[in-house]
Amino acid sequence: MAKNKEEKFVPKLVQKQRVQDSNVDRTTISFYRYFKISNPEEFMEKLLMDFGEIGVFGRIYLANEGINAQISIPSQNVDKLRSYLDADSDMKDVPFKIAVEDDGKSFYKLKIKVRDKVVADGLNDKTFDVTDVGNHLNAVEYNKAIEDGAIIIDMRNHYESEVGHFEGAHCPDADTFRELLPQVEEEFADKKDEKILLYCTGGIRCEKASAYFKHKGFKDVNQLKGGIIQYAHEVSEQGLDCKYKGKNFVFDDRLGEKITEDILSECHQCGEPSDDHTNCKNDACHLLFIQCTKCAEKMNGCCTDECVSVLALPLEEQMELRKEVARRAKELGGDMAVYKSRIRPRLEVKG
Repeated sequence: MAKNKEEKFVPKLVQKQRVQDSNVDRTTISFYRYFKISNPEEFMEKLLMDFGEIGVFGRIYLANEGINAQISIPSQNVDKLRSYLDADSDMKDVPFKIAVEDDGKSFYKLKIKVRDKVVADGLNDKTFDVTDVGNHLNAVEYNKAIEDGAIIIDMRNHYESEVGHFEGAHCPDADTFRELLPQVEEEFADKKDEKILLYCTGGIRCEKASAYFKHKGFKDVNQLKGGIIQYAHEVSEQGLDCKYKGKNFVFDDRLGEKITEDILSECHQCGEPSDDHTNCKNDACHLLFIQCTKCAEKMNGCCTDECVSVLALPLEEQMELRKEVARRAKELGGDMAVYKSRIRPRLEVKG
């Protein structure tokens, strides 16, 4: 436990460099499960200790309703992780989603947070049966349903679907899952008798959404088993037609993994084809946006000329600016981190 506390004081760049320089082969895995956790804080302390011992890095959310984990682990310890989870009856046989593209550099430390929910959905779970979920379809079944004309709905945020999605899918223009649910319900209110296909990254958002839509009267709700990650593996292993095009956005340092070579999006600064998300290098901004290699070089990885100027300041001044941004965000009840690529109109690169 002490080791994890000490790690908090190691500079972020140093932690990242350690991972980059390490020759330890690592595997990126995501998993989730809805189950009752009576004391999430106590469970968090146990996971910090036990996962630390087997070299787990990543981001894990705990709540009374369950666990949502995106992690990387030394490949030689994957079986130990499986045995550890299987020893807990609530997590036995929890499906692992192995990253499609993975160099093991997805995370550089372990963060475990206790939240009200493992995915912020804005729903009152007491008003409907959250276990009455939709039908889980594998890649073959999902492809067949698409070919038969079912309605396909992307249950991810706009900056995720912008770089990749299923052909013919409805991609809501929403910043958050909380915003997306009522949008979908309203837009498809007259389609409740039709076959609905939901999909997301690994399945967790669809698990809750499918139960909610069934509660709202949708008769034939289906979801992609294991999400885009498992679909990509099944398509590759079985030689199926891949109906998902482009990148799969992921919430780690990779920011995306290619499913196909199709580029569906464009650089937010010059308009050239690009599907590379980046966080603005000005730590007081950290805006998530799409930037091509030419603009990244010209703008030094920043989103605006103002951020380029900030990045050129001495480190001490940058740190003071970050503190001020964090203070103002706290006063407004928000978060200084901006994790959205909603830049309209386009950010023009000067010169």
